[in-house]
Amino acid sequence: MSKYIVSSSPHIANKRTVHGIMLEVLLALSPAVVASVYFFGFYALFLEILSVGAAMGAEALYNLILKREQTVTDFSAAVTGLLLALNLPATVPFYVPIIGSAFAIVFVKMLFGGIGKNFANPAIVGRIFLLLAWAAAMTAFVRPIIWSEGEAFLYFRCIVKGAPGLKDVAAVTTATPLASLRTGGIQTNQVLSMFLGGIGGSLGETSALAILIGGVYLIVRRIIDWRVPVTFIGTVALFALIYGAAKGSVGGYILPSIFGGGLFLGAFFMATDYSTSPNTKTGLVVFAFGCGIITSLIRFFGSYPEGVSFAILLMNIVTPYIDKAFKPHPFGYVRKKGGQAK
Repeated sequence: MSKYIVSSSPHIANKRTVHGIMLEVLLALSPAVVASVYFFGFYALFLEILSVGAAMGAEALYNLILKREQTVTDFSAAVTGLLLALNLPATVPFYVPIIGSAFAIVFVKMLFGGIGKNFANPAIVGRIFLLLAWAAAMTAFVRPIIWSEGEAFLYFRCIVKGAPGLKDVAAVTTATPLASLRTGGIQTNQVLSMFLGGIGGSLGETSALAILIGGVYLIVRRIIDWRVPVTFIGTVALFALIYGAAKGSVGGYILPSIFGGGLFLGAFFMATDYSTSPNTKTGLVVFAFGCGIITSLIRFFGSYPEGVSFAILLMNIVTPYIDKAFKPHPFGYVRKKGGQAK
């Protein structure tokens, strides 16, 4: 006689594991890592290694001290560390990614119970924490290096003091192109550089193409839901269209708004976090739409040129309310004319 297994729902079999999903996310981020090294030299790779190591070390140490089962091997901490590193400028001191990753893992992830129980994306909160703690270092954007002039290790000069420690800081410091959106848009010849790379900005926002490659991979592999990045990016594009039309320069706003800043990184890799985004398809669209609106409002009317991180964090906070508002009906649910359910 065969055995019958009785268990609670849902009865869904899926071969994917957290370990496997996180490895695929790391693989999807590899084009951005390669691009960051190409544009900013080996100091970028050094920062990324420090950030990933600090995140994994913090999680392992937390579990060790509290005598909990080790979860560091699922590589979710590695993803957090790498995402945080890609949100950093190329000239932050070495201790910035270490402190930021440790803060993100301990205070945003582990204290709430670990993976799947955090209320907000740890990398997002870690970046905002660093932005508030080291505002100057987190907004010191520099031009890409020139390999032919032997600048592969140029930004190692920033290992302790950051960008102000550079002797030729006046020659390398540059403003992020998003800062120009409020003052008349961006020239067409700059848009291609924003897409391919070659502009000032954080490690992961310099090349929108590198992020797009990884994002498409995650969609094709069905690791993330396409509704989030498409709605998020589409909302920002629509807002830029309306704003540009009011300013009389539509072309100078749409593509720069899409390719500039951390929009692609946030839309494909951070807003799609399973535990901090809604559980229904309609909820995901509402969530992503809210991210796009808040991002645009901050970019065009706020005091910061970038608003992706703040937008995702705010929408993370309201995610439980979105889930409640768009909760699916139970199977067999029928509403009577009088408003009572059968």
